[in-house]
Amino acid sequence: MKFSLDQGVGAIVMIKILLSDLYRVTCIEYISSIDGATLRPLHNDVKICSIEGQIFVKQVKKTTIYDLAELAGTSASAVSSVLNGSWKKRRISSQLADKVMRLAEEQGYTLNMQASLLRRDKSKIIGMIVPKYDNRYFGSIAELFETMARARGLFPIITCTSRDPQLEIEAARTMLSYQVEWLIATGATDPDKITDVCQAAGVHSLNLDLPGSRAPSVISDNFTGARELTRRILVNCERKLGKASPLLFIGGRGSDHNTAERVRGFRQAHEDMGIVVDERYIQTCGYAPEKAEKALQSLAASEGEIPRGMFINSTISFEGVVHWVRKSGRYDQSPPVMGCFDWDPFVALLGDEIEMVRQDVPSMLNAVFEIIDKGASMDTRIEIPVVFMGKI
Repeated sequence: MKFSLDQGVGAIVMIKILLSDLYRVTCIEYISSIDGATLRPLHNDVKICSIEGQIFVKQVKKTTIYDLAELAGTSASAVSSVLNGSWKKRRISSQLADKVMRLAEEQGYTLNMQASLLRRDKSKIIGMIVPKYDNRYFGSIAELFETMARARGLFPIITCTSRDPQLEIEAARTMLSYQVEWLIATGATDPDKITDVCQAAGVHSLNLDLPGSRAPSVISDNFTGARELTRRILVNCERKLGKASPLLFIGGRGSDHNTAERVRGFRQAHEDMGIVVDERYIQTCGYAPEKAEKALQSLAASEGEIPRGMFINSTISFEGVVHWVRKSGRYDQSPPVMGCFDWDPFVALLGDEIEMVRQDVPSMLNAVFEIIDKGASMDTRIEIPVVFMGKI
């Protein structure tokens, strides 16, 4: 098949060629620099050449594992093991593995995952659903999860569902279509519903950050952590303000387990110090910064006075609190005494006495992979102690 090429020194021509036969239609694009007669195909399955102003296009057979095996001087099964990551178990040398991977790259070979899955009993794929990426805690979970999965020879797939229940189920079903061996529901709004979808497909699931009742769960020890954080804020209030009075609790959803346990710890710490909690000052308004800011505006408008000690339920809510504090002008002389059940190193720029709780992500994920490796009953709940980052 050939095509004429208009001559023009230095011209850049974008050409679209439609190749068709009885079995398929392929659209090919490439750019030709006329003065250099340089042609660059954008598809690996064609060859393009130019002779005396004429363009010739030829279909090229795609490289197979048998081609790679012949080039590497080994068997097709050895090539397959290298490409799917199981070569170490077969005691294939690293030199041969490197050679196969180099040849695959040179030949433009791409592993057909769907076909490969049909030939294997296990997919070696593990999925994770997370509610947010723009939060250090969930970001660190996603990053470390990928590292730990790959170290076990697994291929991790992660998707963000923005705390949307419908999107969580859609994501779970899509991952199941890729034959994930495990699905980790992180901070899911309805973890039991995700478990039901997984069980119907015969796939293991596990809950991280927020617990469910139908699959093993790994979470932080929210009650103990909140109790200690509240105690520290009250002590700091007494030291800085001369007295310890009821704190403000702001952020989080009152309906989720973690917030409920943190409120329980918040109440218990007040009771431990003989201080009565003011119910008006428990504001479980959601996690978004704008919701925390709006809650503070409404509280200030209705009550006039805002507690100078604050328990903030996440760094996401912390953003809204700081914005309101700066904008309100109520704390020009001295900032409020704050503690946050979350951690971000940049908070230190606001002062080195803000108490912060860091959830122990490495220990949480170690517990997750121990369950994957050894198994656990569906009602297993592992609570990991938190780490305190502030000074007292």
